[in-house]
Amino acid sequence: MTDEKIIELYFNRDEQAITLTKLKYESYLYTIAYNILSDKPDSEECVNDTYMGAWDSIPPHRPSVLKTYLSKLTRNISLKKLRYNTAKKRNNSQIELAIDELKDLECTAENVESSLDEKELVEFIGKFISKLEINKRRIFLARYWYFFSVRDIAKKLGYTESKVKTTLKRTRDKLFEELKKEGLL
Repeated sequence: MTDEKIIELYFNRDEQAITLTKLKYESYLYTIAYNILSDKPDSEECVNDTYMGAWDSIPPHRPSVLKTYLSKLTRNISLKKLRYNTAKKRNNSQIELAIDELKDLECTAENVESSLDEKELVEFIGKFISKLEINKRRIFLARYWYFFSVRDIAKKLGYTESKVKTTLKRTRDKLFEELKKEGLL
């Protein structure tokens, strides 16, 4: 069934929308949650919460790309669960490793407020990512959006781990350079 038809089922408040969403996207959404949480039960819970979140938000929202909409829901729910789980302890999850890689991206509040608000910063980074070559974009998003390990990215894309690490480093450096040009760093 097409995404458009599934969205129509949500608008018609037909519970079959959740069943079809699960059939079509469960594996994909589970991968996103598991890459963030590294825990099977928590990941399954977050995916189930995604279905409920879709049910609650469609309507009134009509996503233009259902897969992207669901992945965003799953990612946000999983990040919230991770913050809850790690509130009093440190965990070497892929998310923490990825965030450590971006530690140089520390914009001072003063710089952000004087140059761009958060929405504009997100748009700037989105434009930066959209200008990347397709393979560099895939690597960057797999690491910093979906929190795949370097090993998993290399395996999935058929690269060596060294190539993935080098591509990530060069892309981060280019992003930092662009942010400095805009006065954000």
